[in-house]
Amino acid sequence: MRMTLKLIIYGGLIVFSSVLFISVILPWATISEKPSDIFRARSALENEGRQIYIENGCTYCHTQFVRIIDWGLGAERIARSGDYVREQPHLLGSERTGPDLSQEGGEHPDDWHMAHYTNPRYVRPESIMPAFQYLGKEKIKALIAYKQALGFRDADFRVARQRYWKAKATEAYQSGPVKNVDWLHSMVPEPWGKLANPYPTTNVNLKRGHRIYESFCIGCHGPVGDGMGPAEPYLYPPPLNFTILKDRGVSGGILYYQIMNGITGTAMPYFKRELESEKIWDVGNYVAVTFIGQSDAHGQPRGIDAAYITPEKVGK
Repeated sequence: MRMTLKLIIYGGLIVFSSVLFISVILPWATISEKPSDIFRARSALENEGRQIYIENGCTYCHTQFVRIIDWGLGAERIARSGDYVREQPHLLGSERTGPDLSQEGGEHPDDWHMAHYTNPRYVRPESIMPAFQYLGKEKIKALIAYKQALGFRDADFRVARQRYWKAKATEAYQSGPVKNVDWLHSMVPEPWGKLANPYPTTNVNLKRGHRIYESFCIGCHGPVGDGMGPAEPYLYPPPLNFTILKDRGVSGGILYYQIMNGITGTAMPYFKRELESEKIWDVGNYVAVTFIGQSDAHGQPRGIDAAYITPEKVGK
């Protein structure tokens, strides 16, 4: 086949027409304009926050859509065209430098977001997101309102749950340290409360736990585990002071459950989508050994040791 001017022109038109049909005409003809089951109109404050989100280029690092192939994101809902019927302009984004935000509403309470926007390193020590303290509290509040609305009615449900449990957690905190700890432990299912950390304490897993603590926990709980990290002034109830837990019967299972599942209503998020099982056990054991001063690592009940655990590690 000879490359002629006619072939270039007609070939280019065919390719252009195909792309136009697939990318523009077909979606326009087939995508429904009907609102989805979770859609609702935004409030004036939420719209103000959306404009701040646009002006500060947040969409360059955060998407607002989840596809079927994005199962690894851990999202509970796949995006639908009806979620975006009022979006002008749409903020789908194309980069996931930061997490997808399509269902962000209610993932964290408002005070966590205030600390996060003031300086993301306060609650995410290794975050590369810029600080937005320069916006001032009122604009940050509007931005938080917008973030808490992402997910529409589903987000409203999650936000209401955060506020319900925040009231409970605040009441427990204001009752004093003993009652606060009792309440926190009572929220852990009984089998977890009786479960020991199945892994032995070694120099390696304590160093791994220390590294994980610095990556995820130090901003709230502080370098000495007293709850006085840089995020503390923004959070209420404040982060837990681990050092008050000595002789309180804190099992490895309690620590694991609360790290895995978070404590809804407080700034303590869940980490089950970011940390695999052994890392949660290791950071829990680091907290137990370093700040609480006692650990049930490799205690009973336990089953068959993992294959990598050698006699030297268990002292046999």
